[in-house]
Amino acid sequence: MAQQTTIFDKIIAGEIPCHKVYEDEHVLSFLDVAPLSRGHTLVIPKERAAQMDQLSDESAAALGRVLPRICRAVMMATGATAYNLLQNNGAEAHQAVMHLHVHVIPRYPEFDPGEPGGGLGIGWPAGKLEDAAGLAGAIRSALGA
Repeated sequence: MAQQTTIFDKIIAGEIPCHKVYEDEHVLSFLDVAPLSRGHTLVIPKERAAQMDQLSDESAAALGRVLPRICRAVMMATGATAYNLLQNNGAEAHQAVMHLHVHVIPRYPEFDPGEPGGGLGIGWPAGKLEDAAGLAGAIRSALGA
């Protein structure tokens, strides 16, 4: 089944404008049009992949190489004191655009999460690790290790 065309495909193709902050052969980065805070930036691979597990090693490496540079630039340009990186995979994980994308969301001490401009509010209801040895072994097996 072919992946549906997304707004990000149209941005990559130049059919929809964006406020570009970075581009190379594999990666495009631009400001989010509905930002959670000043400087909220998206970083996307040019490869069509909906989720991280579908991305090629080459595109994943390119994304990983550029993310720290973009984070540093966002911090420097905005004066933010911290930031969140957010990357969702699948509708159940709150992914809205089915083209892999990483959010760089600056945080500022003068804003509380949940306020406009406050950034990303996170709840973390930690669970209990069960069957750790069995689960780790299953993951190692799936990796071929």
